[in-house]
Amino acid sequence: MKPSVALASRRDTVRELAGRFRAGNVRVFGSVLHGDDADGSDLDLLVDPLPGATLFDLGGYQVELEALLGVPVDLLTPGDLPEKFRARVLAEARPV
Repeated sequence: MKPSVALASRRDTVRELAGRFRAGNVRVFGSVLHGDDADGSDLDLLVDPLPGATLFDLGGYQVELEALLGVPVDLLTPGDLPEKFRARVLAEARPV
């Protein structure tokens, strides 16, 4: 299944789960945003960790998303993005 299709069908649940895992401002970027994802593509999501968030929270959110959507998820925070294209990704990312 294309990640864009999976996300479209579960967008509300993706947003609701974020709070449970201390993540906010869930945004999509990459191939799904550009409309060129395919079967086997991953879903690139960017989140802002909320106060008290740990790597276990973010990892748990990623695992939960992959189970919910049935596609690989690459879950990143702004600080995880390489410096050379961080500004571009932050500028183009769109809310889920």
